[in-house]
This record gives sequence, C-alpha cells and structure tokens, in this order.
Amino acid sequence: MADIPTPHVALELAFAVVESSAAPLLLIDGDMRLLAASDSFYHIFDLPRADSIGQFVFALDGGRWDMSRLRSALAASLTAQTAINAYELDLPSQDHGKRRLVIKAQRLDYLEDGAVRILISIADVTDARLAEKLTGDLLREKTVLLKELQHRIANSLQIIASVLMQSALKVQSKEAKHHLQNAHHRVMTIASVQQQLAASDSDVVRLRPYLTQLCRSIGASMIHDPKQLTLMVRSDNATVPSNISVSLGLIVTELVINALKHGFPDGQAGQIDVDYSARAGNWTLAVSDNGIGMPVAPDIAVSGLGSSIIEALAKQLHATVSVADNCPGTAVSITHTKVSLASGDREKMRDTEAV
Repeated sequence: MADIPTPHVALELAFAVVESSAAPLLLIDGDMRLLAASDSFYHIFDLPRADSIGQFVFALDGGRWDMSRLRSALAASLTAQTAINAYELDLPSQDHGKRRLVIKAQRLDYLEDGAVRILISIADVTDARLAEKLTGDLLREKTVLLKELQHRIANSLQIIASVLMQSALKVQSKEAKHHLQNAHHRVMTIASVQQQLAASDSDVVRLRPYLTQLCRSIGASMIHDPKQLTLMVRSDNATVPSNISVSLGLIVTELVINALKHGFPDGQAGQIDVDYSARAGNWTLAVSDNGIGMPVAPDIAVSGLGSSIIEALAKQLHATVSVADNCPGTAVSITHTKVSLASGDREKMRDTEAV
C-alpha cells in the first residue's frame, strides 16, 4: 500500500502542480488570500509576481479582480459539495475593454490540518466569444441576403412566365404555342416553389401550409373555374429541411400541372388530391385525380421532360415512383421507406385543406 503523504508534503505537491501548470491556476485559502499561482496566470493577465503571494485575490492588479460575480463564485465554493463549473464573468481590461473569463473553483479537502484550500482555474474565452458573435452576425446577414435573393428570383420567374404566356397567345403555330406553354409551365413550377421557399423564415419547413399555398398558387394560374375543378391537400404535421421541401414542391407542382393538362380535357369537372404522410422516417407523397385516366398501355403517367424531372427528384430523395389506375383517373406515389412498420402504425391523423 502506498504511503499517504503528510499534510505538509501534500501542500507542497499542490503548490508545485499549480505553479507548473500551463493553464492559469490559483490556489487560495479560506480567507481568499493567494497561496500559489501558475506562471501562465501572471503571463496571460500581465501581472507582476512580486508580492502577490499572501494578497487577497480581490486586491490583485490594483483591485481589478474585485468583482461581485467572482466573490459570489468563490463564496459558493467554500460550502458547495461539488465544484463551481463554467462560471462566466467579465474582467475589466487595462484598455477599458473587457475580457470574458470562465472560472472553475474546487474546494480541496485532502488536507488533515482542517485548513480550507480552493483551486481556481481560469480560461480566457474573449476571442472565442467574439468569434461566435461574428459568426452569428455573418449568418444573420447571409440569411437576410438570401431571402432578398429568393424574393428577386421569384419575382423574375413570374415575369418570365408572364412573357412566355403572352407569347403563346400571340403565335399562330400550334407547335410553337405548345412549346411556349410547356416552357411557361416549367417556369411556373420553379416560380411557385421559389415563392414558397422565400416565404419561409427558417431552414425547417412545415409541409401542410407549404403544400397548401403551393397548390393554391398553381390553381390560381391554371384553374379557370374552381367550381368545376378542385385541388385538395391532405398532410400530417410533418416538417422537413428546406432543401427537401424544394424537391417535394417540384414533384407536386410537376404532377399537379400534368394532371391539369391531361386529366381533364374539354373543361371536364373533377378533383386533384395531394396527399403526404410520414411515420418513423418513412413517408409517401401521392398526387391523384379522377380524370380520364391513363392511356391504354402507358409507359408512365407523366411523359417526356416531366417524367425525367420526377424520376431525378425521387432518386435524390432515395424514393421510388409508382403509377396506378385510380379508377377513374391516375395516381402517382413517391415513397421513401426507411423502416418497416406494423399495420396499426401506418395511419396518422391528417388534415385536409381545399385550395
């Protein structure tokens, strides 16, 4: 069994540890007088070593260390059963500024002479706190600039869409008109998503209001008689990162526009449903209609560029695309499966909103 050091030897050992520490350390007694200090303490805080031992800690550097928060922390350490950790305070500096310090104080109870000893460690976090503030300021400035850019992009896209539509109305060629209308729909897809993204105040988007407003914008530009053709949104209370919401919004816009263009010819009445549900990392986005349905032998419910866009976006989301006959109409589902769920856990309460 190792020999237990005498109180005198233990105290000398404590002095040696404190004085040789690379971090600022102080050892004081119960009267708050300085017993030992590390060289790093004198160097970092530009204090003279001479005549400092035996002084009240609050009298150091002409009383600059006499702070009410430091007094409170050290008084608490006299009676606390555990160390006083991460106690932050401001030390007035010689250039009339402040240095941010983190104080830790631990009462030492290993001595048998009954004397009180308090070990104090000091960390100067001034530069770290300044860097955090600058980073926060830069992030806030970046957010403001990004919002402004998003608004400008959304407005520009709306202008481009209007120009394309006016051009489509003026041309005589059916082929040119068709291409211009397709270009208009593509621009409207991006514009609608961009508009909703610009309206979001955070990096997390609540899908129900997002999809509702998105479909409302699409309906306002493409549904001439809301009494004949309705657009419904059903969603749970899911939230997703903004980049995911953009992909989902593009998919919804592409599928809704496709249903409006091909599902209800000659002013046929009907309904388009947008349905989103999520559970335990799994989610399904479905867009269905009760229109004329799929062709007799379709390769996919959406064709050409629309098909490529949806497939690419689904791949980015690690989801699969499936198409089914809705009897009547067409249903397209994009499904992301992360875990297998019991049948009783598949349904969640969802709200329905007409747009």
